[in-house]
Amino acid sequence: KNATTRLVDIDIKESRRRNAAFCTYFYCKWPKWSRYVYVPYVISSQFSSSERSVIMDAMESFHQTTCVRFVQKRWWHFSYLYFFSGDGCWSYIGRQWGKQYISLMRNGCVYLGTAQHEILHALGFHHEQARSDRDSYVNILYENIQSGATSNFNKRWTNNLGSSYNYRSVMHYGKYFFSKNGKPTIVAKRDPNTVLGSDQMTSSDIDRVNKLYRCCE
Repeated sequence: KNATTRLVDIDIKESRRRNAAFCTYFYCKWPKWSRYVYVPYVISSQFSSSERSVIMDAMESFHQTTCVRFVQKRWWHFSYLYFFSGDGCWSYIGRQWGKQYISLMRNGCVYLGTAQHEILHALGFHHEQARSDRDSYVNILYENIQSGATSNFNKRWTNNLGSSYNYRSVMHYGKYFFSKNGKPTIVAKRDPNTVLGSDQMTSSDIDRVNKLYRCCE
């Protein structure tokens, strides 16, 4: 399967505490101690060893490029990520309190880019096409979107961290996501043929993590 097919079920679970993506406050971000941001996690026994390796590789990609460090949950950790095979690919935005679910359905979601995408949600990032300035860069073709899926294309009040719009972000939907008729649901304004989304994090995605968590400070 290609990246567009792999990510087609991506969705967001809305927090009961907030639904804004303006993630700058302490309660939204994972805490930073000294140089690193430590994020405890548990991986469900539902996953095979190879599937577990994909999730571990996704976490390791953050270790190599950011100050985020995923650590196995210990008894004293209250808030933590719980990777499990649920009903599709989804995550909450930013740190929640207690056990925080990330769903990576075994049949269709356990890929490096998908895991990175959902982890980025958990770190505080919304979809790229949900940016507050997205109307300057893309057109949303609502007439082609599946019934009940239009909320996935809502524009949000986002903290863009002074970064440029990134068509190739792993957080960007592909052109045909949630299409009901095989026609594009989202196209770039400057060139409708522009490829949207990616199957793994881009340098821009990485830079935003480093900016949000002040990794260089």
